Amino acid sequence: MKMHMNKIILAGRLTRAAELKVGNSGSEYCKFTIAVDRSRTKDNEKKTDFFDCTAFGKTGAFVEKYFAKGVNMGGVKE
Repeated sequence: MKMHMNKIILAGRLTRAAELKVGNSGSEYCKFTIAVDRSRTKDNEKKTDFFDCTAFGKTGAFVEKYFAKGVNMGGVKE
């Protein structure tokens, strides 16, 4: 049976430092949470969604090394 994966692209900010860990099998993974702002509502209220993420292998090591809390995808600290 072939497994299908969904792919989403989110642009936001890390809410805290990413954590690089090693699993039981010896493979690395990185856990982090990003905050993504929504468009403002009719009442000009700001809404933010939070997403828990996990990146595996070299991607996880990259996130842990180069991403920092409060920095958005463009490298700008908010």
